Amino acid sequence: MFKKSKLIAILIGITIIFSGCSNIPEEADSQYQKISAEEAKNMIDTDETVIVVDVRTPEEYNEGHIENAVLIPNETIIDETPEQLPDLDAKILIYCRSGNRSQQAAEKLSELGYTNVYDFGGIMDWPYETVTE
Repeated sequence: MFKKSKLIAILIGITIIFSGCSNIPEEADSQYQKISAEEAKNMIDTDETVIVVDVRTPEEYNEGHIENAVLIPNETIIDETPEQLPDLDAKILIYCRSGNRSQQAAEKLSELGYTNVYDFGGIMDWPYETVTE
Protein backbone atom coordinates (compact mmCIF):
# COMPACT_ATOMS: atom_id res chain seq x y z
CA MET A 1 0.00 0.00 0.00
CA PHE A 2 2.80 2.43 0.93
CA LYS A 3 4.58 1.82 -2.38
CA LYS A 4 1.40 2.46 -4.33
CA SER A 5 0.77 5.78 -2.52
CA LYS A 6 4.37 6.83 -3.04
CA LEU A 7 4.14 6.02 -6.75
CA ILE A 8 0.90 8.00 -7.10
CA ALA A 9 2.48 10.97 -5.27
CA ILE A 10 5.50 10.86 -7.60
CA LEU A 11 3.27 10.69 -10.68
CA ILE A 12 1.17 13.61 -9.43
CA GLY A 13 4.35 15.60 -8.78
CA ILE A 14 5.69 14.90 -12.26
CA THR A 15 2.34 15.86 -13.77
CA ILE A 16 2.34 19.16 -11.88
CA ILE A 17 5.91 19.93 -12.93
CA PHE A 18 5.23 19.26 -16.61
CA SER A 19 1.88 21.06 -16.65
CA GLY A 20 3.64 24.10 -15.19
CA CYS A 21 6.06 24.04 -18.11
CA SER A 22 3.21 24.36 -20.56
CA ASN A 23 2.46 27.82 -19.19
CA ILE A 24 5.82 29.16 -20.31
CA PRO A 25 4.97 31.49 -23.16
CA GLU A 26 6.32 30.51 -26.52
CA GLU A 27 8.04 33.11 -28.66
CA ALA A 28 5.28 35.52 -29.58
CA ASP A 29 4.03 35.26 -33.14
CA SER A 30 4.23 38.42 -35.16
CA GLN A 31 1.08 40.42 -34.67
CA TYR A 32 -0.79 43.11 -36.53
CA GLN A 33 -4.00 44.86 -35.65
CA LYS A 34 -7.22 44.81 -37.63
CA ILE A 35 -8.93 48.21 -37.54
CA SER A 36 -11.91 49.84 -39.24
CA ALA A 37 -11.80 52.36 -42.05
CA GLU A 38 -12.98 54.98 -39.55
CA GLU A 39 -10.08 54.22 -37.21
CA ALA A 40 -7.64 54.35 -40.11
CA LYS A 41 -9.04 57.71 -41.28
CA ASN A 42 -8.69 59.11 -37.77
CA MET A 43 -5.06 57.94 -37.60
CA ILE A 44 -4.33 59.45 -41.02
CA ASP A 45 -5.90 62.77 -39.99
CA THR A 46 -4.18 63.02 -36.60
CA ASP A 47 -0.75 61.44 -37.06
CA GLU A 48 1.55 62.85 -39.74
CA THR A 49 3.96 59.93 -39.35
CA VAL A 50 1.45 57.28 -40.50
CA ILE A 51 2.37 55.49 -43.73
CA VAL A 52 -0.59 54.28 -45.77
CA VAL A 53 0.27 51.29 -47.96
CA ASP A 54 -1.83 50.12 -50.89
CA VAL A 55 -1.02 46.47 -51.65
CA ARG A 56 -3.05 46.17 -54.87
CA THR A 57 -1.66 46.05 -58.40
CA PRO A 58 -0.38 49.21 -60.13
CA GLU A 59 -3.44 49.14 -62.40
CA GLU A 60 -5.82 49.04 -59.43
CA TYR A 61 -3.84 51.79 -57.70
CA ASN A 62 -4.06 54.04 -60.76
CA GLU A 63 -7.85 53.59 -60.91
CA GLY A 64 -8.16 55.20 -57.48
CA HIS A 65 -6.30 55.15 -54.17
CA ILE A 66 -6.13 56.91 -50.84
CA GLU A 67 -4.23 60.17 -51.10
CA ASN A 68 -0.49 59.81 -50.37
CA ALA A 69 -0.73 56.00 -50.24
CA VAL A 70 2.47 54.17 -51.10
CA LEU A 71 2.05 51.36 -53.64
CA ILE A 72 3.69 48.11 -52.55
CA PRO A 73 1.90 45.21 -54.29
CA ASN A 74 1.29 42.28 -51.97
CA GLU A 75 3.03 39.92 -54.41
CA THR A 76 6.29 41.87 -54.02
CA ILE A 77 6.43 41.44 -50.24
CA ILE A 78 8.40 38.23 -49.93
CA ASP A 79 11.36 37.82 -47.60
CA GLU A 80 12.98 41.26 -47.45
CA THR A 81 11.73 44.51 -46.02
CA PRO A 82 10.39 46.78 -48.78
CA GLU A 83 12.74 49.69 -49.49
CA GLN A 84 9.80 52.12 -49.18
CA LEU A 85 9.43 51.05 -45.51
CA PRO A 86 12.89 51.36 -43.93
CA ASP A 87 11.65 51.91 -40.35
CA LEU A 88 10.45 48.68 -38.71
CA ASP A 89 8.72 50.73 -35.99
CA ALA A 90 6.81 53.03 -38.35
CA LYS A 91 3.02 53.09 -38.04
CA ILE A 92 1.83 51.34 -41.21
CA LEU A 93 -1.80 51.24 -42.37
CA ILE A 94 -2.49 48.64 -45.07
CA TYR A 95 -5.38 48.24 -47.46
CA CYS A 96 -6.25 46.45 -50.71
CA ARG A 97 -9.46 46.03 -52.69
CA SER A 98 -11.54 43.79 -50.42
CA GLY A 99 -9.36 42.90 -47.42
CA ASN A 100 -7.77 39.61 -48.45
CA ARG A 101 -4.44 40.91 -49.73
CA SER A 102 -4.19 43.49 -46.94
CA GLN A 103 -4.40 40.68 -44.39
CA GLN A 104 -1.73 38.69 -46.23
CA ALA A 105 0.53 41.74 -46.48
CA ALA A 106 0.00 42.64 -42.81
CA GLU A 107 0.99 39.12 -41.79
CA LYS A 108 4.07 39.18 -44.01
CA LEU A 109 5.23 42.61 -42.80
CA SER A 110 4.74 41.56 -39.19
CA GLU A 111 6.80 38.43 -39.81
CA LEU A 112 9.53 40.62 -41.34
CA GLY A 113 9.74 42.52 -38.05
CA TYR A 114 7.45 45.52 -38.46
CA THR A 115 5.95 46.37 -35.09
CA ASN A 116 3.07 48.82 -35.81
CA VAL A 117 1.09 47.25 -38.63
CA TYR A 118 -2.63 47.96 -39.01
CA ASP A 119 -4.89 46.28 -41.58
CA PHE A 120 -8.01 48.27 -42.40
CA GLY A 121 -9.29 46.01 -45.14
CA GLY A 122 -10.44 47.04 -48.58
CA ILE A 123 -10.91 50.28 -50.43
CA MET A 124 -14.38 48.96 -51.25
CA ASP A 125 -15.28 49.79 -47.64
CA TRP A 126 -13.48 53.18 -47.62
CA PRO A 127 -16.24 55.83 -47.42
CA TYR A 128 -13.82 58.74 -47.81
CA GLU A 129 -12.18 60.47 -50.77
CA THR A 130 -9.77 58.77 -53.13
CA VAL A 131 -7.55 60.16 -55.86
CA THR A 132 -6.69 58.86 -59.33
CA GLU A 133 -3.48 58.94 -61.33
